[in-house]
Amino acid sequence: MNSSRPYLVRALYEWIVDNDCTPHLLVSAEYPGVQVPPGFASDGQIVLNASPSAVRHLHMDNQAVSFEGRFGGVAHSLYIPVAAILAIYARENGQGMVFDMEPSVAGGPEEPEPDDDGPSGGEPSRPSGRPSLKVVK
Repeated sequence: MNSSRPYLVRALYEWIVDNDCTPHLLVSAEYPGVQVPPGFASDGQIVLNASPSAVRHLHMDNQAVSFEGRFGGVAHSLYIPVAAILAIYARENGQGMVFDMEPSVAGGPEEPEPDDDGPSGGEPSRPSGRPSLKVVK
């Protein structure tokens, strides 16, 4: 199953903007593939104002968030793999969501492939016991 993180990031972004608040992204600046201006990260993280008035050419898909933003008056193109987003929240009240850090993956699947020892044929086996919630990754 695909990660729910990109869907949640997009939904929370819209929710924050619809409520006239300022969406901020907390990003792991050291995650592979992250492109942010050098010198603006602190302790390996950077907080980005992603409001419509602060960025240009915002694009959010299942792989990454990208946009153009100004740092010290200079325009920079930013590229943030979705797995590098640690949180999205409203600056005004802190409402939003924090995500677990995902391990960096060099082109491989996020979850290991199932073993061939499982049930074969028709339908997959049903889980037993009570359902439980999983941590969003």
